[in-house]
Amino acid sequence: MTPAEPDSLPVLSSFASPLRALVFGASGGLGAAFAAELSNHPRVARVYSAARRAAAPWQFTLQDEASISGVVAAATAEGPLDLVLVATGVLHDAQLRPEKSWRSLDAAALAEAFAVNATGPALIAKHALGHLRRDAKSVFACLSARVGSIEDNRLGGWHAYRASKAALNMLVRTCAVELRQRNPGALCVALHPGTVDTALSAPFQSAVDPAKLFTPTRSARALLGVLDRLTPADSGRLWAWDGQPIPF
Repeated sequence: MTPAEPDSLPVLSSFASPLRALVFGASGGLGAAFAAELSNHPRVARVYSAARRAAAPWQFTLQDEASISGVVAAATAEGPLDLVLVATGVLHDAQLRPEKSWRSLDAAALAEAFAVNATGPALIAKHALGHLRRDAKSVFACLSARVGSIEDNRLGGWHAYRASKAALNMLVRTCAVELRQRNPGALCVALHPGTVDTALSAPFQSAVDPAKLFTPTRSARALLGVLDRLTPADSGRLWAWDGQPIPF
């Protein structure tokens, strides 16, 4: 049994209103929850949804920079953005499986993990960071993972996923340094959503305490609440769903 949903949406009072948001990965479990929660929020004027499948108004491919720049151009035609959420990622698919040993390392699997988990979000940052609002708080946030923390890695395994998320964390930190110089009121952060009941975590849920298995709605609301509380001084870090920082 999953925990009950939070009773209400985060206030989002630290953002200017009306808020304009862009969600990449809006056809996935958590991305769809972000889009839905924002669309139902009274302070949000517009939610632009982009997906790798046709379930959203705009399609993009993480390995196709032109599709990413096209989405950003369309979403910013009406003005700058207050919030950009990158809710994409891969842990497993038909070819990719989390490694239990270095003996399972495979060049193609590593390339795919880095392309989806690090390079793709970096290209989104390339095109979106310059369109963040400048006269009030704005945020660029990517979904990362606690297992991408180098300092927190005590179990090993999952080499490609861990390494690609660690690369994403470094890209977030590096972009945050430059963003602070160009747009001091903006943040660039990574987010750990907890273990969410989606297709990404489905094969690995048997060992998860039911109390720690979140619905997408619960995780999305928690993370939006975290973003609401962060200030520019918190930029360039990895933040968990409960508002606690995770070391890179």
